Amino acid sequence: MLSCDICGETVTSEPDMKAHLIVHLENEIVCPFCKLSGVSYDEMCFHIETAHFEQNTLERNFERINTVQFGTSDNKKDNTLQCGMEVNSSILSGCASNHPKNSSQCLTKDNTLKHETFYSENLTESRKFLKSREKQSGLTEVKGSIYETTYGPPECPFCGKIEEHSEDMETHVKTTHANLLDIPLEGMDRVQCSGDLQLAHQLQQEEDRKRRSEESRQEIEEFQKLQRQYGLDNSGGYKQQQLRNMEIEVNRGRMPPSEFHRRKADMMESLAIGIDDGKTKTSGIIEALHRYYQNAATDVRQVWLSSVVDHFHSSLGDKGWGCGYRNFQMLLSSLLQNDAYDDCLKGMSVPCIPKIQSMIEDAWKEGFDPQGASQLNNRLQGTKAWIGACEVYILLTSLRVKCHIVDFHKSTGPLGTHPRLFEWILNYYSSEGEGSPKVVCTSKPPIYLQHQGHSRTVIGIEEKKNRTLCLLILDPGCPSREMQKLLKQDVEASSLKQLRKSMGNLKHKQYQIVAVEGALSPEEKVVRRQDSQVFTAEKIP
Repeated sequence: MLSCDICGETVTSEPDMKAHLIVHLENEIVCPFCKLSGVSYDEMCFHIETAHFEQNTLERNFERINTVQFGTSDNKKDNTLQCGMEVNSSILSGCASNHPKNSSQCLTKDNTLKHETFYSENLTESRKFLKSREKQSGLTEVKGSIYETTYGPPECPFCGKIEEHSEDMETHVKTTHANLLDIPLEGMDRVQCSGDLQLAHQLQQEEDRKRRSEESRQEIEEFQKLQRQYGLDNSGGYKQQQLRNMEIEVNRGRMPPSEFHRRKADMMESLAIGIDDGKTKTSGIIEALHRYYQNAATDVRQVWLSSVVDHFHSSLGDKGWGCGYRNFQMLLSSLLQNDAYDDCLKGMSVPCIPKIQSMIEDAWKEGFDPQGASQLNNRLQGTKAWIGACEVYILLTSLRVKCHIVDFHKSTGPLGTHPRLFEWILNYYSSEGEGSPKVVCTSKPPIYLQHQGHSRTVIGIEEKKNRTLCLLILDPGCPSREMQKLLKQDVEASSLKQLRKSMGNLKHKQYQIVAVEGALSPEEKVVRRQDSQVFTAEKIP
């Protein structure tokens, strides 16, 4: 009788024992790395080659070092693996160990044992053998197998999840991916491809989400920046800014507290009656220019000046955003001194900035420029909102002042210049007094001039003897002390530098002007209000 060393079963003959051992080999297909079992030979081969490729290579090398020799069977048709070991180190000695005869009969002539399966040795015996080799080599197992120590925690071949120990990975695979373990070999490539596509899709979705989030953040920041730039950030209006800046001046020692309270009282009175307090106004500019050109400027052939106008500059309350309002004050100051506009402007004075804001809101309520009103949320009072050519147009039209907008929407000369703009202004002023004396004081009102980020007021144009043109422009950013220099009897040419603007000085991409042409009848005002539902302007070129 022969006894099996693995299970203890007894058989009567050596052929029976060989058959019995083959049953052990076929039934005990267990992964030597993660204890995965219960699968077919082909599935186990695929599992080891995909999930434990590096560990499998390490074990083979490890066994080579410890005299475990691998060769390929001469039988190339079945491509079976021939595993050879020395007799004194064999973990499967064939028959019972207490029967040397039986043991030798289980081996081939070169003392090797042929195996019909790949990695189907008895798991317990093979692990005993590996542990003995580890001890001989001085290797220590820490928190898992030698493979985990060398290559780190095992990674799931299906989802990429990492577990600390092989046993945990086995549990994860069997519970989470049980359905995948039954997939035939020919379907595994499709599973891997599907997993790669899913991962790529997830990565693309995450990238798109981050991009949309960044774009949204940038849009919000840009919108908030524009709100601050155009005074729509709910940070208060003229009154709040004036008080805040005066407090800063006091704190810095540049304004006595008594001056602060006096100016505050003046501001509150001005706001109450809606009339500008005149503290930023400079009068007599046209008269001073007339004297200068009569007595000097020998290089000028002829000059045309607008009707009388007062200069208004920005104050602590509107610095940085009030240029449009200040230019309207300049234009209105000229109209109020022109008898041709007495009927439509009867009883008016130059309003303060909050009053101008209120007047524009009233024009919106009448039905002027509904699109522009919507863009500014139908509200200007209490804000630092900028105004431009359209707001000046509807405000003048609501007051029955006839005017129109001309849009010089692109450069018409070399190097970004606008010669057509200069020619238009020359025709506007020279229609009165051409061929007259050197200095022509016309009855034409000033021209409101708008470009990106700023606006100014054109009060005349000069033509030099070499036929070049130069505009005379008032800037609300120029303080009163500079404007006062023009009022001297012996004004110097250098003082006019801030007014004179040659063609090379005006090189913005686009300019718009508002030119006054006379007064409107009530019926004409109604027609223009209807026309403002869809705003149009004359375009040059």
